[in-house]
Amino acid sequence: MTTFFRHAFILAAKDTQIFWRDRFGLVLAFLFPILFAFAFSHAVEDGGPPEAAPRLTVVAHEKHGVLREISAGLTASGWAVDERTRQEAVDAIENGEIEGFLLFPEDFGTSVATGGEVRIHVVVSGNHPAAEAVLQGVARAVGSRVETLALAARAVGALEPARPHDAEAMLEALRLPPLTSLEMTRMGQRRHNPANFTLPGYLTMFVFFAAALGAGAIVRERQTRTLERLLSTGVRAPSILAGKFLSGAGRGVAQLAVLWTVGVLGLSMDLGASPGAVVAVSLLFVLVSAAFGVMLAAMVDDLRSAATIGVFASLTLAPLGGCWWPLFIAPEWLQVIARLTPHGWANDAFNRLMLFGASASDVAPAMLALVVFASVFGAIALLRFRFSPPI
Repeated sequence: MTTFFRHAFILAAKDTQIFWRDRFGLVLAFLFPILFAFAFSHAVEDGGPPEAAPRLTVVAHEKHGVLREISAGLTASGWAVDERTRQEAVDAIENGEIEGFLLFPEDFGTSVATGGEVRIHVVVSGNHPAAEAVLQGVARAVGSRVETLALAARAVGALEPARPHDAEAMLEALRLPPLTSLEMTRMGQRRHNPANFTLPGYLTMFVFFAAALGAGAIVRERQTRTLERLLSTGVRAPSILAGKFLSGAGRGVAQLAVLWTVGVLGLSMDLGASPGAVVAVSLLFVLVSAAFGVMLAAMVDDLRSAATIGVFASLTLAPLGGCWWPLFIAPEWLQVIARLTPHGWANDAFNRLMLFGASASDVAPAMLALVVFASVFGAIALLRFRFSPPI
């Protein structure tokens, strides 16, 4: 076993030295992804429109009391409240000006003050399910606060049944918190550093690209019968295969170290709430890429074919796997296809961790999927790898 590892590390070190002397390989592995990340990060940052407060159309027959408190609370929470009549709101939907609105019925304030049933109606066009979800969320948030006030009104009414109660006066008397206090989260529209999704995408693309092109070196050694000569010196076949895998993995780790350092220091990139998970996903993707490179070398015999297939696989899997754009803005069918690629799992994990503050447990399925990809690629390489060209 000691001999196995010693031979594997010696061969990996030899291939690593060759890689560091290859100027074109260094440019492809390090300079290209850095240039792409800088260019597209600044393009997205400079080209994006200024972020405006989200607009919320409200139809309310009453303009005082509880509804005034609700409107003030929504405005304080970051919404631009647009009050209209019901007919104006309906016409705006039909004209495509708005996607939906909240309707507060005529007896809304009275129902709150008397402890009666309180309803908030969500009116939305059938073509905008996302708008419906947002409006329902706002309605539920407002309703939960209003329900607290209605329960208080019932309690006070039970104690003093003969005394009429005004909702606004009750707010002051009971010292309750403001009726509406919403914490707003913009799903898919948050203002993030563009590098948080551009650099991980190009990192996965170029790590995989370098590993795929590395398959050509293995094919070249098979064609020149260098691998056969290694076998004649006493180096066992598993050691040679392990050495090739380690050299590819070492190259990928070097890419990770350089690109993450440039991203954090040069692009002010945020690794999210779980930097360790970001590193873990990165390392797993390196293993997948190295295993793919060895598998590709095991399945082709011609140097030109290895280069062609490597470039084709890299440039095909990159857009399908979300390297060129965040997967969460892609159509659903593309998100399904992305699950068939290691790039898709890795980029989805990076987006969750670096854009939406996910934890390591949230991306555990993605990490498991990367382990499966690496295992399958490695198993195919073991079964198909040859140390001499076909006769």
